[in-house]
Amino acid sequence: QVQLVESGGGLVQVGGSVRLSCAASGRTFSRYAMGWFRQAPGKEREFVAAIHWSGSTNYADSVKGRFTISRDNAKNTVYLQMNSLRPEDTAVYYCATPGRAFWVGVKVDEYVYWGQGTQVTVSS
Repeated sequence: QVQLVESGGGLVQVGGSVRLSCAASGRTFSRYAMGWFRQAPGKEREFVAAIHWSGSTNYADSVKGRFTISRDNAKNTVYLQMNSLRPEDTAVYYCATPGRAFWVGVKVDEYVYWGQGTQVTVSS
């Protein structure tokens, strides 16, 4: 059974930084892509970043140059380093992983397993 547990959210000021972590268990972590999504109040869940099994990355245009996704296969953990935060980054952030190995997507419905989410609030 795949489990994803996020941590690291909180309250941060505009221009600040925060790092999210997502610990995975239940299968061979290194074979699977990992993604970060977010959902703001009243909005649909949206793609933020993904990292392939190979280490290649994809980012939403809104976070390019500010956010960095990385993974540590030895720790079965994926990270999202968030810098230069803006009020519009306020959301619940979710990590997710697809059901298929060696495959990556950027759409919500392409991911099967989800964490419980962690709140990030950027205050001005």
